[in-house]
Amino acid sequence: MSNQKLNIVDTTLRDGSHAVRHSFSVKQTSDIAARLEKCGLPIIEVSHGDGLGGSSYTYGFSKEDPFSLIEAAAKVVSRAKIAVLLLPGIGTISDMKHAKDCGASVVRVATHVTEADVSAQHINAAKQMGYMAVGFLMMVHMLEPEKIAEQAKKMESYGADYINLADSAGALLPDQVKARIEAVRAAVKIPVGFHAHNNLSLAVANSLSAIDAGASYIDATLRGLGAGAGNTQLEVLSGVLERKGIETGLDFYGLIDASEQVVAPIMLRPQVIDGGSLMLGYAGVYSSFLLHVYTAAEKFHLEPRDILVEVGKRKMIGGQEDLIIDVAYTLAKGKQRG
Repeated sequence: MSNQKLNIVDTTLRDGSHAVRHSFSVKQTSDIAARLEKCGLPIIEVSHGDGLGGSSYTYGFSKEDPFSLIEAAAKVVSRAKIAVLLLPGIGTISDMKHAKDCGASVVRVATHVTEADVSAQHINAAKQMGYMAVGFLMMVHMLEPEKIAEQAKKMESYGADYINLADSAGALLPDQVKARIEAVRAAVKIPVGFHAHNNLSLAVANSLSAIDAGASYIDATLRGLGAGAGNTQLEVLSGVLERKGIETGLDFYGLIDASEQVVAPIMLRPQVIDGGSLMLGYAGVYSSFLLHVYTAAEKFHLEPRDILVEVGKRKMIGGQEDLIIDVAYTLAKGKQRG
């Protein structure tokens, strides 16, 4: 690991939004954010699961106005920074300004791993607004380390304060994570972070591999709440890092209590690796597709695994949720003809 301080970024109130079908209330957001601040989290991400502007027919409507959730979280923290996610094409610069007015001070601008160039305008605008700007590269299993490094350098040139690599499908193995982190660290002068999904039961192991390779920002969520089989489980990661003697500044017992007392009661289902989640990692499919796939499978009387395999074959990426219905329709027609 590098000699840079390790920062754990909590994304319970953003990636975890997928797992509760974007139903976080203002009170739940306030309660979770307050607990996270008390436990020492330096950055707490709050927004619709698909980021600013994500509350829509395509991605699922939020139960409450996402900006009111950002404002609620900002009101209960004094040391922690409130972060938001923005996918260019879904969120806008106007959304970013509104989030800033609501108390956000970190924006993570997310693009597909081959499309860093579409982040230039948003990262530049973020810096002009006074944000800490993060270049967030998604689906990094789909590109070789050297090519990812080239994309990271673009985000650095636009003004990003650090680069976050996201294993959005939960498809990487620890040695693959190590190779990607090392390649990006060698290419840029800014810190590098990592965001894991647990579809192959490797989120904690992959996060440790990223840390060993020099990552200094690691994403995690209480109870592992997140799309697919969820994210790196925050309280587990905290305990493992403590066992390894790595200083995080987090309250391990407090995180366990927050997970048990605040997050567990509002979960719609246990965050487990079921067949669908496993297939996300196996087929290399974007984790937030899972609930959309289940809905399409029910509508067209299909096996979800068949849809996931076809989605993987088509190399569909984040933002193409609307095409899942097209895939399901095509498969169903094929079954009828067969």
